[in-house]
Amino acid sequence: MQADAINTLLDTACEPYRRAGKFAWHFARGKLGRDPAFKGILARGLLSGRRNILDIGCGQGLLASWLLSARRQYESGHWSQGWPEPPELEHVRGIELMPKDVERANESLKHHGQRVKIEVGNMCSADFGTADAVVILDVLHYVDFPAQDDVLRRVHACLTPGGVLLLRVGDAAGGLPFKMSNWVDNVVTWVRGHRTLPRYCRTLADWKTHIASLGFQVEAMPMHEGTPFANILLVCKKI
Repeated sequence: MQADAINTLLDTACEPYRRAGKFAWHFARGKLGRDPAFKGILARGLLSGRRNILDIGCGQGLLASWLLSARRQYESGHWSQGWPEPPELEHVRGIELMPKDVERANESLKHHGQRVKIEVGNMCSADFGTADAVVILDVLHYVDFPAQDDVLRRVHACLTPGGVLLLRVGDAAGGLPFKMSNWVDNVVTWVRGHRTLPRYCRTLADWKTHIASLGFQVEAMPMHEGTPFANILLVCKKI
């Protein structure tokens, strides 16, 4: 039953990307089907109860499609047994640096109307507005350490009281799995038509200590199940 529900969710979340062409659909299938973060967020209820989400570095808006599809499936009664209720979203806003990804997102998700807004922007300068949850998956390491600190401070400021930041990072002390994740990151970046960039990485201990100093309560969750990587999801609650 659970496998059937997950497969249905994958089909539903990916279907809108057919509007944006074969690449958009195949990328959605690969990312949503293989990246454990998407299932992990739902299975652990990490965004349950959140209504306004900011997705920084959102790509073609996969998280928005995933969460909205999950809610529809939950309301239809075909939900994964044992999983918490998915969020009932009022608004998902995505910020993405690459215009082509934004074009694919907006073409695919336009049927959601004003509930989804994906825009071109640089996380180092964009106005984050207000949200009760912020998600940053695998993008913060593309900017240097002072810029990372500034983004994290502004995320803290944009969150409502009790808000949460879901931040996935690599553990620089992770040895070979960490090196492999960086290599795959380079390949995916190239496949998406972008140039590779330098990376500014920290050890897990450094991430936790530093983020806590900015006013967050931090919990680390392994988020690389089924992969050979060293990715960690930091669940950071605003204090």
